[in-house]
This record gives sequence, C-alpha cells and structure tokens, in this order.
Amino acid sequence: MAATPVLTPLPVTSVLFACTYNMIRSPMAAAMMRHYHGTRVYVDSVGVREGDEVDPFAVAVMEEIGIDLSKHRCRTFEDLEDTNFDLIVSLSPEAQHRAIEMTRTMACDVEFWNTFDPTLVDGTRDAMLEAYRQVRDGLMAKMKQRFPLSRGPTV
Repeated sequence: MAATPVLTPLPVTSVLFACTYNMIRSPMAAAMMRHYHGTRVYVDSVGVREGDEVDPFAVAVMEEIGIDLSKHRCRTFEDLEDTNFDLIVSLSPEAQHRAIEMTRTMACDVEFWNTFDPTLVDGTRDAMLEAYRQVRDGLMAKMKQRFPLSRGPTV
C-alpha cells in the first residue's frame, strides 16, 4: 500500500489581517506578527469599515506585553496600495466575506480566525481590560500555532 504524500504548505511571506474597523483585533494581530516575524514576513492590517482611531484598551493590553500599538492608523481594504498577499486572516465574519470577495480573482489563501469583539463587554474598566486581554491572548495562541517561531536551521 502506497503512503499518501504529505503536502508541505508554501511559506507565507506576506499576511493581511482584517477585521471590521481595524481598531482592535487586526491591529493587535498584525503588531504581534510584526513583533515575532517582522523581518521574515510582510504584515499589514485593514478593516471593512472606516474606523476612527486605535482603541485605547487595545493599546493598553498590548503595552502589557511590550508591543506599542499607539501609532497605528486605521485603514480599510480600499486604502490598500498593494493587494498581493499570500494569506489573508480575517478576524470577524464581515471581514471574512470581504476577504473571500477580494480573493476570487487572485491566488491568495484566506483563513477565518473568528475572534470575539471585546467592545461588546460592558462593565468596569477592569472587566473591559480583561475582555481585551482574552482577545490578545487568544490571538497570540493562534499566532504561535499557525506561525511557530523558528530557531533557524539545525545540523
């Protein structure tokens, strides 16, 4: 009986993270990706709709892990100058629909990491920060699983 060949995925050299407003989830994911893989992978982020500015709670919880998100500027799919990505990671259902629509005529993979919107949490400042931390930590776990940190070649 012949063994089934194992297909190794092509290396990802460019990733676009997308969410609804590009104010919380996609900027967090893009900042983490840049932090861990910035010299090996081109990273960008966008939203389906126009956002105002990066969410201050997102800035605060990213600062807790040593990543500065304060200079992020919200952008939409229409603001992209280059649409040649190996992979689009959508973090909201609306972004998933937009990514599928965008990639109908291009060779690009799309992955859906359905990520909770922490703005839906009401309550104290601490409760809200905890919701943002859960989003950050969930994105971090997915990031490490999908894009493991390589230690370089082994001999």
